[in-house]
Amino acid sequence: MTWKHPSSPATKKFKAQRSAANVMATVFWDAKGVILLDILPQGQCINAARYCSTLDRLKEAIRRKRPGLLRRGVVLQNDNATPHSANLTQQWLQPTVQSWHPLTFICLDP
Repeated sequence: MTWKHPSSPATKKFKAQRSAANVMATVFWDAKGVILLDILPQGQCINAARYCSTLDRLKEAIRRKRPGLLRRGVVLQNDNATPHSANLTQQWLQPTVQSWHPLTFICLDP
C-alpha cells in the first residue's frame, strides 16, 4: 500500500503483449558499414540451400556497394553450423575460394 494525494492521477497498469512474430536477420558488414541485411521470412529456417542463396545475394551486394572488393578478397567468418559446413555450401564456395576466405574459429564451434 502506498500513500498518495487524493488529487494525484491514478497509476496506470501496463500489460505485456506478445510480439507479433519473431524475426531472424543475417547481417554482413565490413569496416564501412552494412553490406547486406537478409531477413528470414517467418516460418522458414536456414538450411544449406537458403544459405547459398544468401551468399549469392551477398556477392551481388558486394559487387554493387564495394566495387573491387571481390577481386581483393572477402573474409567470410563461419561457425560450425550445419548450413555453413554442408556439402552444398562447400560446393558453392569451391569456385570462389580464391577470392573468398572462409574462416572457422574454434571458439565459435558448438
